[in-house]
Amino acid sequence: MSNKPIKMNKLRQIIRLYCQGTGIKTIHGMVGTSRNTIKKYVRVWNTLDMDFEAFSARSDSELSVIFTTPVAKIHSSPRMRELEPLLPELCKRLKKKGMTREILYKEYLEKHPDGYSRSSFNNAIHTYLQLSKPVMHVEHKAGDKIYIDFAGSKLRVGQGEAAREVEVFVAILGCSQLTYVEAVDSQRKEDLILACQNALRYFGGVPKAIVPDNLRSAVTRGSKYEAVLNDEFAAFAEHYGVTIVPARVYKPRDKSLVEGAVKLIYRSIYTRLEGLSFDNLVSLNESILPALEMHNNKPFSGRSYSRREQFEEIEREALSALNPIDYQVHKQVMVTVMKNGYIRLGEDIHYYSVPYTYIGKKVKILYTTALVKVYYQYTMIACHERIKSKYHYTTNEGHLASQHRFLTEWSPDKFIQQAQAIHEDVALYISKVLELKPYPEQAYKSCSGILSFARRVGSERLTNACRWAMNLSQYNYPVIEEILRKRLDQLQPEQELTEIPPHSNIRGKEYYQ
Repeated sequence: MSNKPIKMNKLRQIIRLYCQGTGIKTIHGMVGTSRNTIKKYVRVWNTLDMDFEAFSARSDSELSVIFTTPVAKIHSSPRMRELEPLLPELCKRLKKKGMTREILYKEYLEKHPDGYSRSSFNNAIHTYLQLSKPVMHVEHKAGDKIYIDFAGSKLRVGQGEAAREVEVFVAILGCSQLTYVEAVDSQRKEDLILACQNALRYFGGVPKAIVPDNLRSAVTRGSKYEAVLNDEFAAFAEHYGVTIVPARVYKPRDKSLVEGAVKLIYRSIYTRLEGLSFDNLVSLNESILPALEMHNNKPFSGRSYSRREQFEEIEREALSALNPIDYQVHKQVMVTVMKNGYIRLGEDIHYYSVPYTYIGKKVKILYTTALVKVYYQYTMIACHERIKSKYHYTTNEGHLASQHRFLTEWSPDKFIQQAQAIHEDVALYISKVLELKPYPEQAYKSCSGILSFARRVGSERLTNACRWAMNLSQYNYPVIEEILRKRLDQLQPEQELTEIPPHSNIRGKEYYQ
């Protein structure tokens, strides 16, 4: 071949003219390429088992490999005819962990002692991989990486003025090229994480790494050497035991697989959705799924197996087990603990208790659809089930100061039970105190104070004091306190109510008329 590779448009003209019966000299005059160069490419053409229709269907990169690699010179040799049928299986085995070209060459040489040298064998594999685009390059081992990205072209949901554009998430396994596609609302981290989780569920396992583009929802700061991950995306990766390896900035080859997958889904999925309308994301994704299955089950171009078959044979067993618990996306907000020992979750307008020692401190709330967690300087100080009822309080009694904790335990039943433990007459008196207030909460302090006399003066004196107060039909704390202070409880009520005898010096009420 010439030192300077021929342009592919000229090569196409040369082969087209030659197939039409045009002579070398005439082709030289029409194309402007030297006759020796034309003869060399024609010789290569004559060694290929290919018609002009198949030649025209090849891309420029494929034609470049076919006509400019040393392997092209030996396509017609007997050794190549022996090796060529073996190449698909050899390249498939090369993807498995621990498999190398050296091992494959030794096995090949044992069965074909007169076969190619090691360099020619490696060249044949290299050429086959370059010509077979759907077959992954050797560096993509089974279970190694998932590549993720968003398609450039969006889809639409809704009707009329309510119609809106939605993003299309694409994930592809590096080895088998099994693909997952899902429409999501946006590229925000919540949608990205949910789509990644659904992709892992679809694949049925976890690879060693996920390779995203430098999306803001995945990467806080891109870097050529070590990108800084979004905290939430990093937590998601930790939950599933997978490493995040962002593609390098301005290095499209790092994610060429997923970019190629995006182009393929434009042809295999987008075209099937044309002319259809969808009310919401659910109906859109329900229509995407059958088209996705057809894409994954369609045989590779020029191959007898599909992405799904290659995945089941090579990659499924290489994936790690999937965490059975779904990851919950956390939202984050900073708040100050109020003087009553509660924090306010503004989204729900609901209040949650934290230990009273953190009153006045700034704390971080991480919350999901199910839980609310409160952190102070990286230490979790409270965890509550999330409740969305507005203007209500969720309390853990262990968080409250002793006096506050005592107040939360007050209830009518509790006071009556405590009174019954002293005496039935005390319970009857407490019931009356509670009954005479419009709201029981108004009588709680009175009841608490009355019952506290059992510790100060004893149960017997308190019981007698309650009897005295009931005879007087007075039901409050000051009456009990006065009776005990004057020791009236130690007198019998009938002694105080002795009837006064008649006397001539005593005037009746009529005297004052």
